[in-house]
Amino acid sequence: MIMPPLAHRKAIDRSLASFFHTHRPAAFRRAISELCSFYHLKRPKIEWYEYLDWGKTAGKTMEDGRILLVHPENWKRGRIYKSERMWVQMIYHEMGHFLFWADAERKAESFTRRMVLGLGDRATRGASRRSPLRSRRAGGTASRRAGGLRRRRNIAAIRRRKKSRRA
Repeated sequence: MIMPPLAHRKAIDRSLASFFHTHRPAAFRRAISELCSFYHLKRPKIEWYEYLDWGKTAGKTMEDGRILLVHPENWKRGRIYKSERMWVQMIYHEMGHFLFWADAERKAESFTRRMVLGLGDRATRGASRRSPLRSRRAGGTASRRAGGLRRRRNIAAIRRRKKSRRA
């Protein structure tokens, strides 16, 4: 995965740490904007809560791109691990969800191209008679081919023997 350069990561980290201590929204917006601008994404809509999921969850990324976060003022209350580092890492975790869910259509198209790549005419001709995923016996393609050849030779040999017995 491509990560921002170390200088950008340090600046983002300093801004998040500053927001944790001072609660100034500008520091948080600056950090999120720098991260999103590196990945060429729009800033997510962020909603602040006192607690999520009865205090068990610290952050949640919704499928529509919203990020629900516990504010640092409330983070310090009622948690075993209430350190600044844990809160900053929670922000990184939720932003990771946001980054991976972004631009799903392009990722689906890329997946489709990679799946079809190398198939040649087969993709346009239609399905083959037998699925390549369902083989009669275990083993690689070479063993299946050899097995089919042996069977054909054996069938031909049996037919020859039957003809010679009749004559």
